[in-house]
Amino acid sequence: MLLPKRVKWRKQQKGRMKGNAGRGHTVDFGSYGLKSLDSHWITNRQIESARVALTRYMKREGKVWIRIFPDKPYTRKPLEVRMGKGKGAPEGWVAVVKPGRILFEVDGVPADVAREALRLAAQKLPVRTKTVTRIDHVEK
Repeated sequence: MLLPKRVKWRKQQKGRMKGNAGRGHTVDFGSYGLKSLDSHWITNRQIESARVALTRYMKREGKVWIRIFPDKPYTRKPLEVRMGKGKGAPEGWVAVVKPGRILFEVDGVPADVAREALRLAAQKLPVRTKTVTRIDHVEK
């Protein structure tokens, strides 16, 4: 699963997810992409689950790019602990996704295979998505 090798700080504040994606909103590497329509935290487990669904349907043909990386730690307090007494221990890693962000890109497979693979990957994610095509892409 994806997680940073090392970080400067163990814990981060939650932050806010307002506005649209400032970068990563165009299909740059592949021919087809999966674009987010909502803002949400996507965990490293969800990214891995979507990647597995994508590659299994494509039968490991073509190429897949993961355009998000879970570099934000989120914390959780243990069960049945009273309020207060500081912030909880780091629980996992999330990628902050805003509307317009390209999550996955695919190339080297036919259009119908790419669209179905991206649809299956989208079912594993907690955001509404749509499949987009590269601007200069010409279908064969």
